[in-house]
Amino acid sequence: MSRIAILERIKCRNTKGCEFVCGHYCPVNRTGKECIAINEQDKKPLIDEKLCTGCGICVRKCPVSCISVINLPEKLKVDPIHRFGKNAFELFHLPIPKQGKVVGILGRNGIGKSTALNILAGTLKPNFGKFSSPPSDEEIAARYGHTSLGEYFKKLYAGNMKISYKPQRIDLLPKQYTGTVKELLKKVDEKGVSEKIMNELDAFHLSDRKLSQLSGGELQKVAIAAAASKKADVYYFDEPASFLDITTRIRAARVIKSLAETSAVMVVEHDLATLDYISDEIQIVYGEAGCYGVISQSKAVRRGVNEYLDGFLPDDNVRFRDYPIKFFQYAAERHKSRQVLLEFPQMEKKFESFSMKSNSGNVTKSEILAVMGANGLGKTTFLKMLAGELKPDTGEIKKLKIAYKVQYPSSDVEGAVKDWLFKAGGAKYMAGWYRQTLLEKLGLGKLLDNEVKGLSGGELQKLYIAVTLLQDAEIYAFDEPSAFIDVEDRLNVAEVIKDFVIKNEKCAIVVDHDVQFIDYIGDSMLVFEGKPGIEGHVFGPVAKQAGMNEVLKMLDITYRQDKETKRPRINKPGSQLDSEQRKKGNYYYTE
Repeated sequence: MSRIAILERIKCRNTKGCEFVCGHYCPVNRTGKECIAINEQDKKPLIDEKLCTGCGICVRKCPVSCISVINLPEKLKVDPIHRFGKNAFELFHLPIPKQGKVVGILGRNGIGKSTALNILAGTLKPNFGKFSSPPSDEEIAARYGHTSLGEYFKKLYAGNMKISYKPQRIDLLPKQYTGTVKELLKKVDEKGVSEKIMNELDAFHLSDRKLSQLSGGELQKVAIAAAASKKADVYYFDEPASFLDITTRIRAARVIKSLAETSAVMVVEHDLATLDYISDEIQIVYGEAGCYGVISQSKAVRRGVNEYLDGFLPDDNVRFRDYPIKFFQYAAERHKSRQVLLEFPQMEKKFESFSMKSNSGNVTKSEILAVMGANGLGKTTFLKMLAGELKPDTGEIKKLKIAYKVQYPSSDVEGAVKDWLFKAGGAKYMAGWYRQTLLEKLGLGKLLDNEVKGLSGGELQKLYIAVTLLQDAEIYAFDEPSAFIDVEDRLNVAEVIKDFVIKNEKCAIVVDHDVQFIDYIGDSMLVFEGKPGIEGHVFGPVAKQAGMNEVLKMLDITYRQDKETKRPRINKPGSQLDSEQRKKGNYYYTE
C-alpha cells in the first residue's frame, strides 16, 4: 500500500503549547533521520511520506488530533489527479460527464466532490500531485488521451467547451453580483428561458429584489435558474437541494433533469430521494474526509446507491465503511408509550402579511413528531410558539422546558467545541452514552479543540444538535437538523436523536425537508399546507403513513420500497407501479 500523511495546519498549534510532540516521539526521527521536520515558513511540521513507517505514534501523541497517516487502497497505483500541497488532501480519478444523461455524484463531505467539479468546470487545474511544478494543458489532456476525458480537456482548454456551473457556496453570490435578480438573469440568460424557469421554481416574485435581500432558499432558486438559462455543453450543479423546501426540491430536480435532453449534466447531492429521482447513473466518491477521495466507476442508479449504503464496491473490490447503512420496514415501527409528555392546543398566529393556524395534538413519551411542508407556511413559527419564543394569538401553551435547535446555526461565537459542549451539559459529554454517541458517532471527538467559528456547515450543525441533546429538558425540538450534512451523517443524526428519545424516555419534534430523513426518524407527522408567505394550516397530527401519503400527494410523486435495502424510492412517473398506487391513493409505500 502507498501511504499519505495529512496535517491540518489550521488546527496544529506547534510552538503554542505543543513543543513539536509529533517529531519528538517519531521513531524515525530518533534514528537521526528527518521524517517529521519543522517548516521554516510557518513553524509547523512537514511529514516525509517516504520515510514514514505508518506506526501511528505521532497520530496518537498529537494533543489536538491534527495528523492523519493513512494507507491507501492497494489498487491506487496511479498518481492523484490533484493534491493541494505537501501533507494535504489528494483526489484520485474524475467523474465522467455523458451526453444526454444526468450523472449523480454521491459521497461524504470533505472527500473531493466539489474539487472534481471544479476541475471539470475549468476553475481548478489538476496538478497530478506535482504542486510545485504543475502540468501544462497539453499534459493534462494527454493523460486522458485514451478516454473521453482526453477530448473533453482538449476542448475545455481550447475554449470550445461551454460550461454552466452552479456552485455549492451560493451565499457568495451577493458578493459577486450587485443589482436585482431580474438584472442578473437577463445578463446570463442565453436561451430566453429564465422567466419560465423562475415560474417553475415558484420564484418569479423575486425578480425585482436585490440578491443581498434573498434568503438561502431564494438564492438557491436564482442560482439554479441562472445556471439552467445558459447555453452549455455540460451543466454542473453542486448541492442544488440545499436550503430548498420539500416542494421546490422536486421542481428543481425536474428543471435540471430536462437539461439532459440536449447536454451532459452532473449533480452532487446529499438528499438521496432527490439524487435517486434526478440521476441516470451514479458515481460514488469514497475515502477519508479531509485526507483523500477516490471516484468510482459509473453504476446504475439503484445499484450505485445500494452499494454506497452497503459500504462495499464489488467492481473496485473496496470496503470503504465497515458497517452498512440500514433502513427499516414500515411494519417494524416500534411501540410508543401512551404517556403524554407534550400537549398543545389549537393555535393561531397573525403577522402583518401572514397568518398560521395549527390543530391541537400531543406527543407521547419516546415519540418523534415529524413536521414537513413548504417554506413560508409557519413550521418555524409553530416551533417557536411551543418553545415559548413566540406567544400565540389564540391558544395557551403550558410552560415546559424545551431544548430548541435553531434553523440557522451561527458560528459567530467565541470558544472551542469542547467549551460549548461543557457549557450545555457539563462534563457528561465526556462519559457514557454521550461520549460514545456525540463524540464518536457524530464525529465531534476529533473537533473538540477546534474553534467554533472555523467549523464547516455540517460540523456546526452536528455541534448544535449535540448541544441541544446535552441540555436538561422535557421536549427536544430540532429545526432542519439534516441541513449541510451528508447522507451517512444524516442517518447517524436520525439514529442519535431516536436513540436519545428512547433511552431517556423523552419526546422530540423534528422539522426537516429531506423526505427520507423524515421517513427514517418520524413516528407521527404534522404536514403544513397553504399559500407560502400568506397563509399556513396543518394536516394532522396523524400516523406517519397518513402524513407521508399527504406529503407525497402534494409533491405529485409516489414512493416504493427498495427490496434490497428497504430505503424509500420515487417511482418513475407513468410507470405501472406509479399508476397503480395513484389509482389506489397510496402515494406512500405499503407493505
